[in-house]
Amino acid sequence: MKISKDDYILRNFSKIQHKKWELYVITRIIHLLNDPELEFVCQQLVKTSDNKRYLTDLCFPQLNLYCEIDELQHSSNEHSILDDKRMEEIVDATDFTEKRIKMYDNKYNYKKLEDINLDIDNLVKFINNRKQKYISEKKFIAWDYYHKYDPKTHIAKGYLDIKDNVSFLNIRDALRCFGYKGGHFQKGIWNIKGTSQYLWFPKLYKNRDWNNSLSDDLKVIEMKKADNSDIGVIKEHQKNNIVFAHSQNQLGQTVYKFLGQFCISFEHSNNNKHIYFRKNTNVNIRNYHVI
Repeated sequence: MKISKDDYILRNFSKIQHKKWELYVITRIIHLLNDPELEFVCQQLVKTSDNKRYLTDLCFPQLNLYCEIDELQHSSNEHSILDDKRMEEIVDATDFTEKRIKMYDNKYNYKKLEDINLDIDNLVKFINNRKQKYISEKKFIAWDYYHKYDPKTHIAKGYLDIKDNVSFLNIRDALRCFGYKGGHFQKGIWNIKGTSQYLWFPKLYKNRDWNNSLSDDLKVIEMKKADNSDIGVIKEHQKNNIVFAHSQNQLGQTVYKFLGQFCISFEHSNNNKHIYFRKNTNVNIRNYHVI
């Protein structure tokens, strides 16, 4: 289901509607930035290498930056230790920078709004400066919501690259990048006409039929049955795949995320599991003719 940009933004705010301090700070930050090129996510999920899950209060994925809004309960020594540990694990998992705004003063009383506003102003300056730094280093890609999931955007560029965080809202749109002109498509595998390559749309998590997984460094896929039964011999369409993983984005939409080109490892595979190693992080799509 496609949602409008307005709905996307409002759904973000709806996730924090019952947190009055967080809602105040985040909406003020976004309004002061007033920057349609910056994507923001409220309550961004972060998964660590040991499968812990954290929600960051406000995330700017293009800037490798997230922000935390600390209410009074964060003032205790115990909570402060937990916050430091949490930050360490999030930064280790994402390589993002953390910024914090405290709602309380040194005497552990809630600040006045005018003081909080000064902290917000300083953070907004930091965000703007960081964006300019990324632009000067040619690392900034402007947020284009309406073309983010559009295959025409990638067809025009002529390639797919995992650095661009490529996702599609349905399988058909991913196929469009490789010349497909048909209608709705639901199968989990598709052969690119005139090649030995296939597009693969796996669920890389345990489900009723499969217990597939992706390594933390995104370089290895393990494929096996949920009941650990034999997969059988390796078939032609399992040897060389361009992978779009079935997953959910931060708003709960089903998306198919580009992970690169993976090839099977005969050395590491057996009848119970197939192991795929990532071969390329980008794919040239200029040469795929229309069918």
